Amino acid sequence: MIEMVKYGATGRRKTSVARVNLIPGSGKIVINDRAFEDYFIRENDRTQILIPLRLTNAEAKFDVVAKISGGGATGQTGALQLGLARALSLCDQEYKTILNKAKLLRRDPRMKERKKPGQKGARKKFQWVKR
Repeated sequence: MIEMVKYGATGRRKTSVARVNLIPGSGKIVINDRAFEDYFIRENDRTQILIPLRLTNAEAKFDVVAKISGGGATGQTGALQLGLARALSLCDQEYKTILNKAKLLRRDPRMKERKKPGQKGARKKFQWVKR
C-alpha cells in the first residue's frame, strides 16, 4: 500500500483562521467543501492566495484542501495565503528559502484596536461641550 504524504499548516490574519492541507495531486483547490472560484469571488483575492504556489512552481503538483473560519474576505485571504506558504515550506527546504525571501512566511500582526471605556471607540472620544 502506498502512503500518501499530506502537509498541514495553519495561517492566521486578523480574526480569520485557515487550516490548510496539501496533498500531492493535480492542482485542485477546495475551500470549506466549495470550489476555489465559488468561495473567493474577487479576482484580486484569488491572485493573492496563489502567490506562494506560483513562486514555487507547485500549482499543478498539489491539491489544496482548506477550512477557513472567522473574519471577512480580506482576512481569510491573508490567512489562507500564510497557511499555504507554511504548508509548502514543510514540503521542501528549497520552497522555504523562496517563500522566506518573498516575506510570505511572516504573520501580519495588525489587529483591530479595542474600544476603551469612557470613549466612543478605540480612539474617538465623546463630544465635549463647554457650556
